[in-house]
Amino acid sequence: MPNFIEGEVLLIDKPLTWTSFDAVNKLKYALQRSTGLKKIKVGHAGTLDPLASGLLIVCTGKKTKTIESIQGLKKEYTGIIKLGATTPSYDLETEPENFQDTSNLTEAQLYDLAKKMEGELDQLPPIFSAKKIDGKRAYDLARAGKNPEMKTKRVTIYSFEIEKINGVELHFRIACSKGTYIRSIAHDFGKALGVGAYLKVLRRTKIGHYDVAAARTIDDACLYVDEHSQV
Repeated sequence: MPNFIEGEVLLIDKPLTWTSFDAVNKLKYALQRSTGLKKIKVGHAGTLDPLASGLLIVCTGKKTKTIESIQGLKKEYTGIIKLGATTPSYDLETEPENFQDTSNLTEAQLYDLAKKMEGELDQLPPIFSAKKIDGKRAYDLARAGKNPEMKTKRVTIYSFEIEKINGVELHFRIACSKGTYIRSIAHDFGKALGVGAYLKVLRRTKIGHYDVAAARTIDDACLYVDEHSQV
């Protein structure tokens, strides 16, 4: 029998357009309603952008103390990189621009580049990110028309597999370290090819040994909480 007050780790399959904060809040409300307690610790172990779906780990009670260690685990993502254009946000939060011809590219080039991008690198985060610049979120500055100066961060790409090529769309699977921006990988991939690229689809599939295949939808997670809560 789960004990959410003592602490549980819940695996959520976050839907598209939801923020991680939205998902945690809905679960917290379900816990408060079912236990009758106003104060209950709930937190997530790693943000997912609204335009990404997939594995979100939510911890309750004393298990919130494990959040930092979970955040440090290796991540796995699948998705689609679209070649031949860029966006200011490196994904579809902003409109594509700078369209380029991709007809001279070969599949061998794409597979070779993916392999070359594996390993440690100093990655530049997107300006449309939650990184703080002088106390302000970079995305707030970017949306206000400013150009925040981003600093590189050392990250590791453990594997970068292209699973399918469909015209200018590359279906990928990437395993990487904490703090890696898949949007930046997409942008850098296009830049290296000289044609531009942006992230069209992103889904987080694994965090360490935790797998999205074992995750519940947010509604099912709330139902699970309702059925198993105890004070």
